[in-house]
Amino acid sequence: MVNSMTGFAAGTGALDAFVWAWDMRSVNGRGQDIRLRVPDWVSGLEAALKKKIAAETTRGTINLTLRLNREKSAGSMAINQEALDRVLASLDVIQHAADDRGLALVPPSSIDVLGFRGVAEEVADEGEDTDPIKAALLADFEAVFMQFQKMRANEGTMLVETLSGQLDQIQGLLEGAAQILADRSAAVADNLRANIAKIMENAEGVDEQRLTQELAILAVKSDITEEIDRLDAHIKAARKMLTGNGAVGRQLDFLMQEFNREANTLCSKSNFSDLTNLGLEMKTLIDQMREQVQNLE
Repeated sequence: MVNSMTGFAAGTGALDAFVWAWDMRSVNGRGQDIRLRVPDWVSGLEAALKKKIAAETTRGTINLTLRLNREKSAGSMAINQEALDRVLASLDVIQHAADDRGLALVPPSSIDVLGFRGVAEEVADEGEDTDPIKAALLADFEAVFMQFQKMRANEGTMLVETLSGQLDQIQGLLEGAAQILADRSAAVADNLRANIAKIMENAEGVDEQRLTQELAILAVKSDITEEIDRLDAHIKAARKMLTGNGAVGRQLDFLMQEFNREANTLCSKSNFSDLTNLGLEMKTLIDQMREQVQNLE
């Protein structure tokens, strides 16, 4: 199964006086980037969560946030200085903007500032055993992570369907190219005959061997058989990747570059409007595919 790099999941739970909420989401990324915001007073929680996520994902920027509180605190509160600095800086910006507009704002109280998320954090009392809450959180995270992976798998399935349809269209264009080649061959032959006739009429002592060589070179330069064969091989390779398992996004992204290279060559060698238009249509499809491939893990 091929997964998307985009996913989302959320969940809540409780244990004794503890209540918590999970928020997990991911977006495209060149590699694997796992970012956690979890209470650091639960010993070993962050490392355990990161290990699990890293083992079961390959690519994407993954953000996991855990908000954990006690309904009746047995611990103590501490000020998160970094969060406090951010809030105060934001309030300062707001106050200056209001002053510039001649607006009077009621200054926030210290209680108001403490109410901003992250400013006041609960910390465990010294010597408190956090293993029970850690075990409960890790067990509860299983369902959240399954939901997250399911969404990535579902989106991956939709992407595979889209890409498979685009491959079908490119295959159809290749079949059309084979039909156009017969018409192009006749047109190219007529042009060559006309040009050769002009040369023969206006030149004396033409080297027939050199003329034959030049015609052979021209024929090779206009031959797109190899490009069509390689594009057909790329289609087969892409289909194989899409029906496989694991992370194939990087491989498909590279293959899209090869698709584009062959389509460019086909256009440059076509020398026939119908074939050029077909090549341009193919390039449009390849660009659309590449955008979709960027979402695959």
